Amino acid sequence: MTPVVLQLIIANVALFFAQQWVGDALVLNFALWPLGTFPVEGTDLSVGFRPWQLVTYAFLHGGTSHLLLNMFALYMFGRDVELELGSKRFALMYGASVLAGGLCQLLVVTAMIHQGIAPTVGASGGVFGVLLAFGVMFPKRRVMLLIPPIPMPAWLLVTGYAVIELASGVFGSNTGVAHFAHLGGMVGAAVVLLTLKRPKPPSHLR
Repeated sequence: MTPVVLQLIIANVALFFAQQWVGDALVLNFALWPLGTFPVEGTDLSVGFRPWQLVTYAFLHGGTSHLLLNMFALYMFGRDVELELGSKRFALMYGASVLAGGLCQLLVVTAMIHQGIAPTVGASGGVFGVLLAFGVMFPKRRVMLLIPPIPMPAWLLVTGYAVIELASGVFGSNTGVAHFAHLGGMVGAAVVLLTLKRPKPPSHLR
């Protein structure tokens, strides 16, 4: 496993165990909340957006399956992307994906605050950024869906996910899933990939 991928997985797993240990305190303070101040029912506490939440939300998760799916995807796709970009540029891209995903989700949940208030947690923004980078760098690589087990080229997988996330976000399907954080993560990764200067492969390999 490559260094940054390993460190991200360790950090996410450690904070997930911390969530179980301290209860809701981490979510109340470090999940991504809409703009504003909102009382927590049955307590004297309140929640609302704070700038650090644009990063910290990506290290919290809503359950074991949520954590495992994100870490599995990061493990599967992150290794080759980090080897291609190098660890520093991979970390930059992942961070940009997390920030862009958080900003997109913040704008959407704030605009739709009349539908209710809920925290956004999960590494999905960063993971979807990694997924986009994998599709861009290795477009013809064959990948296999888990359910259903259908092989396809990476570019098709990435395109399909982007279309599904956009449609789900616009039409409100799969309530409780941060579709715009996923899309924002892809946008963040795309911006970084477009600005990075990657060395060209030797002419006989092009």
